[in-house]
Amino acid sequence: MASSMANKKENFDWLIKVLLIGDSGVGKTNVLLRFCENNFQPTYLSTIGIDFKIKSIDVEGKKIKMQIWDTAGQERFKTITQTYYKGAMGIILVYSIDDRESFKNIQNWMSQIKQHASENVCKLLIGNKIDVPNRQVTKEEGEELAKSYGVSFFETSAKEGTQVSDAFYAIAKAVKANLSNEKTPNPSAPQNASINLTQNNHAADEKKNGGCC
Repeated sequence: MASSMANKKENFDWLIKVLLIGDSGVGKTNVLLRFCENNFQPTYLSTIGIDFKIKSIDVEGKKIKMQIWDTAGQERFKTITQTYYKGAMGIILVYSIDDRESFKNIQNWMSQIKQHASENVCKLLIGNKIDVPNRQVTKEEGEELAKSYGVSFFETSAKEGTQVSDAFYAIAKAVKANLSNEKTPNPSAPQNASINLTQNNHAADEKKNGGCC
């Protein structure tokens, strides 16, 4: 049994923590469901507090185990979710292309990141719900906003699965490159999390792989 447990622990090269943040109702939970379970929940239910899922992927020959945290977008949960910025290696900001207010509020979420997350955290912007007819935010506006912050940008549809995996692979690749350039991994997850964010020793000598997104 001990041998079996040891094998499971060594089943990946990197274990990384990624946050999904953005206003309530932009589709963060469904983006996560689509990526982790290839599923979509048509009935809207607000996330209460915070939740997370695990997904392992292969990136440039390395196995990346992603611990992806889905945060509540409501104002009353911000104090709770702020504690989870600590130790985050990647943050995906999400707005809905049919909700201009959620797009405008990306600036506020960026301020939250600057205040609570590590300085070198990788960031990525998603404009979700491109399957809906009443678009309020153009793709060009999303691209321009992402460019102004120096981050990668994807338009996605959690309902149809469009570019959802591409976005997660992009953030995983950026985090991997970022950690490869550090002598030690980022701080561990909050004490109540079930997984420490550490790097397996056999990945420590991985060669330099470019910069963060």
